[in-house]
Amino acid sequence: MLKLVQGNEAVAYGAILAGCRFYAGYPITPSSEIAHVLARELPKVGGKFLQMEDEIASLGAVLGASVGGVKAMTATSGPGFSLMQEHIGYAAMAEIPCVVVNVQRLGPSTGQPTSPAQGDVMQARWGTHGDHPIIVLCPSSVKEAFDLTIKAFNFSEKYRTPVILLMDEVVGHMREPMEYPPSQPPEVVERIHASTPPEWYYPYDEEFGDVPPIIPFGMGYRYHITGLHHDRSGFPTLRPDEIKSWVARVFRKIEANRADFTLYQEEWTDRAKVLVVAYGATARAARHAVKIARAHRYKVGFLKLMTLWPFPEEVVERAARTATRVIIPEMNMGQLALEVERVVGRRKVQRVNKVDGTMITPGEILNAIEGGRG
Repeated sequence: MLKLVQGNEAVAYGAILAGCRFYAGYPITPSSEIAHVLARELPKVGGKFLQMEDEIASLGAVLGASVGGVKAMTATSGPGFSLMQEHIGYAAMAEIPCVVVNVQRLGPSTGQPTSPAQGDVMQARWGTHGDHPIIVLCPSSVKEAFDLTIKAFNFSEKYRTPVILLMDEVVGHMREPMEYPPSQPPEVVERIHASTPPEWYYPYDEEFGDVPPIIPFGMGYRYHITGLHHDRSGFPTLRPDEIKSWVARVFRKIEANRADFTLYQEEWTDRAKVLVVAYGATARAARHAVKIARAHRYKVGFLKLMTLWPFPEEVVERAARTATRVIIPEMNMGQLALEVERVVGRRKVQRVNKVDGTMITPGEILNAIEGGRG
């Protein structure tokens, strides 16, 4: 059945179909509709909803629920995302599956709560201290918000890691037709449980592979969880060999599986002289601009990134192989452009930036395309 669905609503619906049964959060514009829908719908499927006192406590409750064996998530916007950074790092260190949705708004600080922005791209990757990988997905439509929410849960459970869904205000608040419930049930990944006897179980044992199975508390398996570097049993360690081994494994489980979660849409890149790389709501304007330019016989290609981190450098490098210019429109002062410059070279990259709370228009991107040879 086709329904007119809001982007934030699509996130909530996707979460439930993915198996989410716990949400803890603090209301904040422009993400609050996610909490509104889950407060109503989670109890219907046996789930729990908690409104917390702040964003720090919210993610703390989510991590506790996940360790208890429940798929769990929270949602916020820029200021709340900043408060969550310590617990995102804790989730990475303790390898606790969870999903964090950030519906970006114009900043810094409280900025403009109802205006679109893409200023949290670098924060999503580097906001918490220390070295660890992170998976960050970014939708540009209501349907993608639904699909990528399910994928976020699947990746989180499969790789025992926090996953960030990086939205923006426009995608969160727009409404588009979407089939719901879907005629074909989505693929849902469940976390692996060890069959090891309790006395033989170690929650971070490399003998299980790069992603050791996590057994929920309360099932007779006693183990320790800490934000400190730990040995295979979960207890703190100062041994360099154990620390080095943990860091290597945590990076390896993400880096070795990039192909599994590198999501993108590539069009007209074969022999393109100009390549436009975009993400989120800006990708909608970018694709329209590219279609107009191609109608005017410009050799322009389009690359939409739905996985921002780990940065899909091989995809960008391949798409830009014939391009003399690569245009990056972003509602920030140039964040993902830094990664594109690293891959294709700074001289190739042309930025189109906007940070006044309004969308980048197709006309502004078209001007950049027509401003050079193509």
